[in-house]
Amino acid sequence: MRFLHTSDWHVGRTFHSADLLAEQAFVLGHLADLVTAESVDAVLVSGDVYDRAVPSAEAVQVANRAMARIRAAGAQLVLTSGNHDSAPRLGAFGDFAAAGGLHLRTSADRIADPVLIEDGHGPVAIYGIPYLEPEPARHALGVPDAKGHNGVLAEAMRRVRADLATRAPGTRSVVLAHAFVTGGRATESERTIAVGGVEQVGGDVFDGVDYVALGHLHGPQTLAEHLRYAGSPLAYSFSEALQRKSVWLVDFDAGGLAEVRRHELPVPRRLAKLTGSIGWLLGAEEHAELADCYLSVTLTDSVRPVDAMRRLRERFPHAVHLEWQPENGKATAALRYAEAVRGRPDSEIARSFLDDCRGAPPNAREEKLLRSALENAGRGEE
Repeated sequence: MRFLHTSDWHVGRTFHSADLLAEQAFVLGHLADLVTAESVDAVLVSGDVYDRAVPSAEAVQVANRAMARIRAAGAQLVLTSGNHDSAPRLGAFGDFAAAGGLHLRTSADRIADPVLIEDGHGPVAIYGIPYLEPEPARHALGVPDAKGHNGVLAEAMRRVRADLATRAPGTRSVVLAHAFVTGGRATESERTIAVGGVEQVGGDVFDGVDYVALGHLHGPQTLAEHLRYAGSPLAYSFSEALQRKSVWLVDFDAGGLAEVRRHELPVPRRLAKLTGSIGWLLGAEEHAELADCYLSVTLTDSVRPVDAMRRLRERFPHAVHLEWQPENGKATAALRYAEAVRGRPDSEIARSFLDDCRGAPPNAREEKLLRSALENAGRGEE
């Protein structure tokens, strides 16, 4: 039996306002090609299929086409809902979808209802644990005294193990879960799931099953041989610029987990960072290869350049993020409003504000405009 473990598709997400649907469609299409090339039996998607609870029609179309291609390639799909998904919406028509090989696990009452897939060694029971918001989940699971994510996941896994104990001896098992497991490394692109200051759960909560397909953290990582995050198929923050996005190919034999292999995913558009003065960035030949990258730029000019993003995009059309950190450190100086304005005339405050924002005082033309604006404001108050 061979599984493909993926998660955190976040279909519909933008990257600093740049539309990613084409890139998402490309990478998810690659998963279907991988199903064919590797003879995958089932694709496991551990939550955050969409980026929003109410995804756009275009996002739904991209996800639907990807799932249809995966199914046509010969694999069944098991999906759970994450903290970004609307569990009721994602799970709608789940019973009908299962007839076509798409198995949705989005509610607490189906945690102990596994998807059963057979091979020559017998059944594999695949349990889907959706993201469990602690407060409603502890009541839905009938454990009102459960504390935080650890408490409700412990109850979910108790139910999984109880059901597994009723299965035929030798039944192998997989669990999908969307959670922040202790030891995992976060990036800047995950939405916090902290409740009452506690968001992490111990890995021992998942003891007793052959493989745990985790979702939520966007970097691929191995917490134990049987306990892994696949990560997101695309980078969703510049903190992920150096990550190699991937999925896990998980092989089962008669005894359970036999082998896990990492498969790196194609990168539709790389991420890169640049730092320097705007003149150097626009003129240096060594940056030519970055013209097709999503780019984060930090400008070091002592005076904030005018219309910097437009100018940068003339050479780097996919520049999406811009910061100004002058080498003299002026922009990062701490400012206290009360001290900055106390006893100073409005004209001086306005000039200082402009100086603080861009690193240079107003020129003669700007001085004239400021005086005119302040005079008009004064007349309006009379």
